[in-house]
Amino acid sequence: MSKKIYIVIPTYNEAKNIENVLEKIFDLKIDNLSVLVIDDNSPDGTGKIVEKLKIKNPAIDIMHRPGKAGLGRAYVAGFKEALSRGADYIIQMDADLSHDPRSIPSLIAAAADNDLVIGSRYIAGGGTSNWNFARRMVSRFGNRYARFVLGLKTHDITGGFRCYRRAVLEKIDLDRVDSVGFNFQIEVGYKAIKAGFKVKEVPIIFAERLEGKSKFSLKIFVESFWKVLKLKRQK
Repeated sequence: MSKKIYIVIPTYNEAKNIENVLEKIFDLKIDNLSVLVIDDNSPDGTGKIVEKLKIKNPAIDIMHRPGKAGLGRAYVAGFKEALSRGADYIIQMDADLSHDPRSIPSLIAAAADNDLVIGSRYIAGGGTSNWNFARRMVSRFGNRYARFVLGLKTHDITGGFRCYRRAVLEKIDLDRVDSVGFNFQIEVGYKAIKAGFKVKEVPIIFAERLEGKSKFSLKIFVESFWKVLKLKRQK
C-alpha cells in the first residue's frame, strides 16, 4: 500500500499563483497525494479560488484562518491537520512556484530511507534563480549564522521545501514551536536533528517568484537572528 502524502501550502494573497501550482502538482500523477492549503483570509480571494478547485478535485482541501498570523503558525496548523488525517509523509512548500513541483518526487524518494528530506540550494546541483546580490547575501549569511550557532552540518537549514515522516512532527511537539516567520524552518529542522532523526538533502533550484509580492522582510530576518540564539540556550 502506498504512503499517504499530504502537501501543506500556506497562502496569503497568492491568487495569481495558487491555481498554477496546484495544477503542476497534480500533473505529476503521484498516488495517494492530497494538498491542504492554509489560507490566512487573503484579501485577494485566494481562498475562494481554492474552494472552486476543490469541487473539481477532492484531493484538494483548504483550511481558512481568520487573519494573517505568520508562516510558522500556518504550517503548525496544517501539519496537525495532516497528521490527524493519517498522513505518512508531509511535504511543505511555497505557493508561488519558487519551489518547483517537479522536485516533489525526489523528496518523496529520499524519504523512503530518511526522516527529514530538505530541498537544498546549497549542495551540488542546487542553487537559486533570479535573486539579486543582496538577497543572495542575506540568505547565505542567515544560513551560515544558524549553522554556526547551532553546530549543524546541514547545508540548507533555512530551506522551506521539505518532506517529513510523520514520526518527526509527532516527536518534536508542534505546540512548542514558537517561530512565527521563516525561522520556523530553522527551529523545526534543528529540533528534528537534535532528536536524532536522519536528515537528507537533495538539490533544488529556488526561483524568485514571478507573480505577487515577496513575504521576506527585515523583521523576519531579525526574528531569525535572536531566535537562533534562543534555540541554542534551550535544553
